[in-house]
Order: sequence, then C-alpha cells, then structure tokens
Amino acid sequence: MTAASKTRYVVCSRMPELGTTFFATVGFVMKNSIIAQFEKRVFSERKQHPAFRSGDTVRISYKIQEGADKAKFRIQQYEGVVIRFRKGTADASFTVRKIGANGVGVERCFPLYSPFVDSVEVVASGIVRRSRLYYLRDLAGKAARIRSRFHGKRELMAIPGADAPSQQDTGAEPAQ
Repeated sequence: MTAASKTRYVVCSRMPELGTTFFATVGFVMKNSIIAQFEKRVFSERKQHPAFRSGDTVRISYKIQEGADKAKFRIQQYEGVVIRFRKGTADASFTVRKIGANGVGVERCFPLYSPFVDSVEVVASGIVRRSRLYYLRDLAGKAARIRSRFHGKRELMAIPGADAPSQQDTGAEPAQ
C-alpha cells in the first residue's frame, strides 16, 4: 500500500476559552465514505449466504455459461475446505481447496457477491486456529484433515431407544 492511497484523518477541536486549536490524528481512512455507503446500500439487498469461516467445508453452487448462448447456464457443485476468507463488501472473496483426481489439490477463489455464485452450503464446520490455511498445501492424506467443530455432540443429542422400531412401525401384534 503506498502512502498516496492512504488518507490521514485528522480531528480538529477548538477551545475558545484557552485560545488554542488542537489537532489529533485518529488514524487512516482506507475507503471514501461515499463509496462505503453506496456499497452498503447495494450489497445489503444481495443474496445472503450462511455464516462460514476458514476451516469450514462448504459446497458452492456456481453458474457456468453453456456455449455462446448468454441465457443458457448450468450449475456446477464445488466442495472443499475454505482456506481463506477475505471480508468486505464489493471485494469480499473466499478461496476453497479440494483434492481432485489423482490426489492433486485444486484451489478456486470465489467472489462472495458474484451473481454466478448461486448458493453456499456449509457441510461441516472445522476447528482451526488461523485465518489463512495455506499450510494445507504442503500436507497430504490424513495429515490434511481438519477436526470437526461438532464432533461428539451428535451422540449426546440422540434420544435413547429412538433407533429401536416401535410396534406400530413393524405391524406386529404384541404377544400376550
């Protein structure tokens, strides 16, 4: 980031009783407020995706144009682990990594508010301690697995005896 792209935001307060003016540097404003308001207004009306983060396994339905016909689309599923999630409005994106044929890793970057992203479904939520999971590129096999956030809770939520069929389901008369 160059110094020209940064805009320093300075607060000026005047104290007439002391006859002085104070300038305090608050910080850097990275985006024009008019652009930020426009993005907030436009992208708030867009399709809402479920909340997900790095380490989650997601399934993305992506629209792909068929041939030269502009109106003909098909939907392709892409499932993998989110290795990067970049927040923002117009520039928000996420990168998904999956293991393709012959164990070759394939990464794909999706813009979050693209009209071609039809839907995002969270398949599993993973426990990770980083926001950028680039170390998964060097791992293979079982070493590249991510622990599930909900591991073991399904057994706790199961109702005892729910797996056994009831008498109504079997259609048998009770023995007397």
